[in-house]
Amino acid sequence: LQACLHLRMAGKAWYKDWFNSYFYHKLYFERDEKEAEAFIKKLIGHLQPPAGSRMLDVACGKGRHSKTLASLGFNVTGIDISQDSIAFAKQFEKDNLDFYVHDMRLPFWGNYFNYAFNFFTSFGYFKTRREHDDAIRTIAKSLRPGGQFVIDYLNVHYAEEHLLHNEAKKVDETSYEIHRWDDETHFYKKIIVTDASLTRPIEYTEKVAKFSLGDFTEMLAFQGMQVQEVFGDYQFCKYDVRKTPRLIMVAAKTRFH
Repeated sequence: LQACLHLRMAGKAWYKDWFNSYFYHKLYFERDEKEAEAFIKKLIGHLQPPAGSRMLDVACGKGRHSKTLASLGFNVTGIDISQDSIAFAKQFEKDNLDFYVHDMRLPFWGNYFNYAFNFFTSFGYFKTRREHDDAIRTIAKSLRPGGQFVIDYLNVHYAEEHLLHNEAKKVDETSYEIHRWDDETHFYKKIIVTDASLTRPIEYTEKVAKFSLGDFTEMLAFQGMQVQEVFGDYQFCKYDVRKTPRLIMVAAKTRFH
């Protein structure tokens, strides 16, 4: 285990090590499954997709959202860059649910899906704006004309004002020391992991871009998608730049793009 956990950050994007880490899954995937399921069902109730709609879950992780969507009768495909997450998710595959290891910056199935989703700030990780544009392009091209894309991101302005700088968590016998800060363009989170299986603590630093509603509107429009609705939390309250924690956008692919 130790050999697999040494950081190999030189020349390698942070998320490729961290998302495949045993300790990443232990920290994040203890999240409340019922809360996530309730949000998905509320979203589907709002969108009212036709029966049998084809759906793409972008950065699907271990597949918890994909599973909920499939349980509602839709045809769901989940993609994620993490081999470990997809290996775990594949145990849930069935006739209307499948998973693939895939980098969202690269083309995927074209003109195929009716809906695409990107949940819980699973975006903003790349070094350049061009790479983020590539990811939006992948999603846009995967949708059929008139298809809808829902992206759930943090509200930058709210996050700036409510940043919890230092935090300690313990999951079983694993301790996590968490430090957060920001600059003009990004949020950062350093996570120091201490565990009996490690000869010394290991560190990971997450980095997420400060994309605003204006940034997303521009990126989506460039790929032929138009923002139709914006919500500020998982109860679908109206987005408020200062008061709501999330930035949840529903965009549609224009029919003639």
